[in-house]
Amino acid sequence: MAIFKGAGVAIVTPMNDNYEVNYDKLDEMIQYQIDNGTDCIVIAGTTGESSTLTMEEHADVIRAAVQMTKHRVPVVAGTGSNCTKTAIQLTQEAYEAGVDGALIVTPYYNKATQAGLISHYGQIAQATKLPIIMYNVPGRTGCNIMPETVATLVKEYDNIVGLKEATGNVAQAVTTLDLCDGKLDMYSGEDGIVVPLMSVGAVGVISVWSNVAPKDVHDMCMYALNGDYQSAARIQLKGRALVDALFSEVNPIPVKRALNAMGFEVGPLRSPLTEMSEANAAKLIRIMKDYGLKVTE
Repeated sequence: MAIFKGAGVAIVTPMNDNYEVNYDKLDEMIQYQIDNGTDCIVIAGTTGESSTLTMEEHADVIRAAVQMTKHRVPVVAGTGSNCTKTAIQLTQEAYEAGVDGALIVTPYYNKATQAGLISHYGQIAQATKLPIIMYNVPGRTGCNIMPETVATLVKEYDNIVGLKEATGNVAQAVTTLDLCDGKLDMYSGEDGIVVPLMSVGAVGVISVWSNVAPKDVHDMCMYALNGDYQSAARIQLKGRALVDALFSEVNPIPVKRALNAMGFEVGPLRSPLTEMSEANAAKLIRIMKDYGLKVTE
C-alpha cells in the first residue's frame, strides 16, 4: 500500500530574521496545507533547505512536523546524504520521531555507480523499518538511478516502495514503471509534468507548487487518480506559467519569495542561497496575480 496517493507538499522551512527555524510559522504552514487538501507533508527536503540545516535542526524539524501534523496525513522526511552511514543515522532518527516514510536522495557529488546505488539504498533499507521513497534528481546530484537499478532495488527490498522521479525524462519514467511490474509507487518530482506521469502510472507528486496552491495540486492529482485526465490537464495547464516562475531561480528561492508575497512570512534563505533578483521577483508576482493568488504586497 502506498505511503500516500495524491499531492505531497515539499514544504519550506520557515526562518526567523535571525535565520533560526520559525516553528510557529511551520505549524501555520502545515495547518494551511492540511486545510487545503494536501495528502502528505514532506519535511526537510530540498525545498526545506535541508542542506543547510544542522543535524540537530534536521531532527528537530522532523519531530516538530510529526507533532504538528497529528497523524491527520502522512509525514515523509528527507533523510538522504552522500554518506551512507549518515543517511542511515538520519533515517533512524526520523523513524524514532514517528514519520511514515523516508525520502532519500541519491548520493550527490560522489557520482556513485549503479552498483554503488544498489549498495547505498540496500544498506539503508536493511537498517530501517521505514518505507523508503528514492529520490532521483540528477540535475542536482550528478547521479541518475537507471530503471534497471530501481527495479533491482524494489524487487530485493520490501521497504523500498517508491521513487520521486525528477529527471524530467518521461520515457525513462515509463521504462522504470514497466520494469518494476507494479511494485513501485512513482511520484512526479517535476511540477510541470505531473499529469503526464500519472497517466502512465504515477500515483501523485511531491510538489513545490503545492506550497502556494495546495488545493489546485490536490484536485489535479485526485482528478488523475479517478481517471478524469481532462480536468486534471486543465489544472496542469493553468499552472504552467506559475510553475515556470517558481523555478526561474534555484528552488526554494522563488517559492519562499512567493509565500512571503502572500503574507505567510516564511522569512529569509540560508546562505549560500540568496534572495530572488528584482526582475525575476517582479515577474513572479505578476504571474501569481494572473493565476489568482492573493498577493499582499
